[in-house]
Amino acid sequence: MNANILLYKITLLLYFAATILYLVDVIARRQQAGRVGRWLLVGGLVTHLAAVAARYMVAGHAPVVNLNESLSFFALALVVIYLLFDLKYRLTILGAFCCPLALAMMIFGAAAGPVSTANPALDSWWFPVHITLAFAGYAVFTLAAAAGVMYLMQERMLKSKRFSGLYYRLPSLDVLDSINYKCLTFGFPLMTMGIISGAVWANSAWGGYWRWDPKETWALITWFLYAALLHGRLTIGWRGRRAAIFAIIGFLCLLFTFLGVNVMMSDLHSFNALEGR
Repeated sequence: MNANILLYKITLLLYFAATILYLVDVIARRQQAGRVGRWLLVGGLVTHLAAVAARYMVAGHAPVVNLNESLSFFALALVVIYLLFDLKYRLTILGAFCCPLALAMMIFGAAAGPVSTANPALDSWWFPVHITLAFAGYAVFTLAAAAGVMYLMQERMLKSKRFSGLYYRLPSLDVLDSINYKCLTFGFPLMTMGIISGAVWANSAWGGYWRWDPKETWALITWFLYAALLHGRLTIGWRGRRAAIFAIIGFLCLLFTFLGVNVMMSDLHSFNALEGR
């Protein structure tokens, strides 16, 4: 068994155990379970980083060429960003949203199959810069969407005055809105730099900065959505429910940009093109 495959399986097990413990903490209110789950998640991150590094050594390029590698890298970025936010907020319930999502990405990635021969365009050092910035932005906006979902759930319970056990584990609306705003202020520059570095990479690989292929078009649409949200928050004072809904819509658009375009459409950014098929 290859080292990266073994490390991938170990990561899956650690993420699975962390997911169970996070859910036990939230559902059964066992805080010790959440603390242990956090350490298991950190352990999973270490093995995940090792698996990505091992894959890089084998492939010779940043391992985000096919669906398997891309979902794995997305999960890695999500875990890193969540743990960084967790240093300040210590919100187990946010981990109970993010950890299962990272686990699901890893499981679906494992079922997607191995990579084939890669495109020579990936030899540019702009490629790892581009994908690192892009996936970091994706991960931050995933956190923003999770905070948005929690905001809408809590707001609905407050308005209906029907409080489930989950209500008492949710942070306040102000804290959730603050997380949403911080994610936007971190994620938008990352997305912007990801698009710029992608344009530079495209110019070095294909001789043009922008070709208006489906991936680039949808990336620009997603960028404008988040730009509108940032503008609304800074100048009009958008907060609360509207900002939460925008964060969720932006994330759905981001998911389509990442998965829908790559899987359903054929362009220079599709997985088949990157694999050199």
